[in-house]
Amino acid sequence: MLNVAVIGAGAISPAHIQAYLQFPEQCKIVAICDIYPDKAKQRIEEFKLEAAVYADYKELLQRSDIDLVSVCTPPYTHADTAIAFLNAGKHVIVEKPMASSLEECDAINEAAERSGKILSVVAQNRFTTPMMKLKHVLDTKLIGPIVHAQIDSYWWRGHCYYDLWWRGTWEKEGGGCTLNHAVHHIDIFQWMNGMPAEVTAVMSNTSHDNAEVEDISIAIARYDNGALAQITSSVVHHGQEQQLIFQGKHARVSAPWKVAASLSKSNGFPEEDKALEAQIQQVYDEQADLPYEGHRGQILDVLNAIEQNTPVLADGIQGRRTLELITAIYQSACTGQTVKLPLGPDSPFYSRQGILENATYFYDKKTSIENFSDNTITSGGNA
Repeated sequence: MLNVAVIGAGAISPAHIQAYLQFPEQCKIVAICDIYPDKAKQRIEEFKLEAAVYADYKELLQRSDIDLVSVCTPPYTHADTAIAFLNAGKHVIVEKPMASSLEECDAINEAAERSGKILSVVAQNRFTTPMMKLKHVLDTKLIGPIVHAQIDSYWWRGHCYYDLWWRGTWEKEGGGCTLNHAVHHIDIFQWMNGMPAEVTAVMSNTSHDNAEVEDISIAIARYDNGALAQITSSVVHHGQEQQLIFQGKHARVSAPWKVAASLSKSNGFPEEDKALEAQIQQVYDEQADLPYEGHRGQILDVLNAIEQNTPVLADGIQGRRTLELITAIYQSACTGQTVKLPLGPDSPFYSRQGILENATYFYDKKTSIENFSDNTITSGGNA
């Protein structure tokens, strides 16, 4: 039985709590920590937990009976918190984004390697049946080499969304929609398609003059083999349609699921390749549905990895790659230059201080409230 502590009792914490409660034979939540203890107490009462309340995570470092922690705090706190618990010999699940800079990612990964403990970065959209099926189809190479990918991470958020005290600032949130909304689609994209060789990007703030950060960005990624990808990150799209499309030389597949394949007529125009479409569809249909999806699926992956000493699907290396691609988008958009990958300490956006000094500030943060009365979260589309 693994004893669990949840650090941060904000809007994302119920996803972790509910997931842990799905596996009572493997784990038990024994502590909830938040700088606002009343919020921690509310979560304990809401989920009928037998857990202690803490206002400072450092107090929890002294508890030898805690095996695993979920870090559900704002992004700028992830590194210090995760490193402290790894150094204390605890396994760590850290919410997305992994940290607010690549320098912090590297420090977290170094701490994980030193401790020998498991580090998992939340990428709950990987742990869904459609994404696992799509990944399996891509791994078969039936669609041929990928020549183009399209990532539409379309969300919509009202003006007051950025009134929350830590949102809408480079210092505390680390960025806008590219980092905090499109991170899921960008993570899936790089997991399925690998890292590009270079990125060219632009970004803007069109609708939220109470935030320093962007509310839309558009990036073009190029691979060494000439393949291209376009990534749109947004919180200004009504309808919140989201999709990932992979165009191969032989066929296209996507989430939401669709398959299409073409053969060439003698004049070069297309006709449907029904045989290949049927073959790809069969591969997709033969994959079993996941018993647990989203945070539940990822937390089960971590619990099993701890018990069985096996790797996790979304580790710190994967988390760092996702942030590396996002950082390249920011660096390109802010400098007006194409950015070559990989990014290391020589990047002006490698450190948090470098980001603060070089990022584009669209507007001043005008409002700062402690919490919303309505703290429910709505998700976007089906991608």
